[in-house]
Amino acid sequence: MKRFINDLKKYKNYIAYATWAELKTEVINSYLGWAWMILEPLAFMLIYVFIAGVIFKSTVQYFPVFVFIGLSIWNFFNKMVVASVKIVANNRDTVTKVYLPKFVLLLVKMGVNIFKMIVSFALVFLFMIFYKVPITWNVLWFIPILIVTIVFTFGVCTIMMHFGVFAEDLSNLVNIALRMVFYLTGIFFDISTKVHNVLYRTILLDLNPLANFIFNMRNVLIYSSSPVGMWTLIWFFVGILLSMIGINTIYKYENTYVKVMR
Repeated sequence: MKRFINDLKKYKNYIAYATWAELKTEVINSYLGWAWMILEPLAFMLIYVFIAGVIFKSTVQYFPVFVFIGLSIWNFFNKMVVASVKIVANNRDTVTKVYLPKFVLLLVKMGVNIFKMIVSFALVFLFMIFYKVPITWNVLWFIPILIVTIVFTFGVCTIMMHFGVFAEDLSNLVNIALRMVFYLTGIFFDISTKVHNVLYRTILLDLNPLANFIFNMRNVLIYSSSPVGMWTLIWFFVGILLSMIGINTIYKYENTYVKVMR
């Protein structure tokens, strides 16, 4: 991990510059520019609110905010995992011509998607004000939960990044798995009230890290309560463990990546 920290210090300026450059590129290639950063999550939120709230008559309190919180975390995780599988292949020219710690590519992509997630949560807070959601000191738990989400996502992505180099079809399997996880995560329904079987509810809320993060984020932002911290803390340490395994694996095999890319 000492090497990882040293490389972070060495390449921090490159990571910041490359992140900003990728964000600007996305804006330049879009007719709506920076507005698309707001319109994209807003459009998805309106779709799910219409389907679940209007068609299926959801009775969840502050439903638009409820959905937006789930989508903000899910979109970050989903985009990062999907991108991580092919991130080395998509940066073939960089990987084969100059030495760059391969996890740097992941951190650049993560910087882009963290920015988008922050924009999405800014909209969440605006909706909270609009719908007059009671705000208490429990909203401060927002930051620790966000940190746990980022650490866990980074850990998963380092593993996906490594195996994605050697298995071209991994992206297809990942997309199928993510679609299943999406429906088990409670983006547009409340697992704690919809799933009545105690065992199933425990499995879905605790053993699904995304559901746990979203459930706790809703608790602290909407329902003025403290997070259920035990499993969130467990997933934090799992994220650190996955990150350590992933980084060490990347360092060990990154020279092989170059050979595979050629």
